Amino acid sequence: MPSLGVLTPSAKPLTGDAAADGAQINPQDFSAVSRVVLAVKPAKWREAAQGFLAQLPADAVIISVMAGVSISRLAETFGARAIARVMPTTAVSAAAGVAACFATGDNALKAAHALFEPIATVVDVASDDLVDVATALSGSGAAYAYAFVRDLAEAGVRQGLTQDQAIILSRLTVAGALTRMRAGEPNALIAEVASPGGTTEAGLRVLEPELEALLDRTVVAALARARRIGD
Repeated sequence: MPSLGVLTPSAKPLTGDAAADGAQINPQDFSAVSRVVLAVKPAKWREAAQGFLAQLPADAVIISVMAGVSISRLAETFGARAIARVMPTTAVSAAAGVAACFATGDNALKAAHALFEPIATVVDVASDDLVDVATALSGSGAAYAYAFVRDLAEAGVRQGLTQDQAIILSRLTVAGALTRMRAGEPNALIAEVASPGGTTEAGLRVLEPELEALLDRTVVAALARARRIGD
């Protein structure tokens, strides 16, 4: 079975699980490692690489889960080795994530899929640049959803609900909607809720003109930051 080396600056439950399954966590000897998962902060990866690069086999696959660090920059250090970039969501911790993936060849792509398919739906994108776009949309997107739930609840509080009532209603409404979203198309689901002349239609008339432009600006801001931290 291939040996897996995981670089991480801190101890986490998932790291312990990986070790229990046979992964080497921050190993000192990389001579038998066939896959390296770079799980450090973007500013630290070059420093981390120096600790094992001299021992790393030429056919080892590099799998990066770092925001903003392009394959071309990784290749400056790792040379001709196969490289995959993966940007997962935090829901991988519950085996319910989604992960964007781009790789320099079939070997790296297969290695990335083997690692992430048990915990995420893997979406292969056509270029390295699109991993950055996926980072801005999906990698950061859970926080946008949480912010929506929070602010929807606060709107209810301002109209008379208690804090507890509002957050329960907001959180479970969105959670239920996302459960249905797994099998439905967004426009069809909106039409199902928004009866002509009803309350939902009235609310959407306020929300929709602003939402598209707001999310455009949100993704563009996150994308710009992803590209800056990768420099």
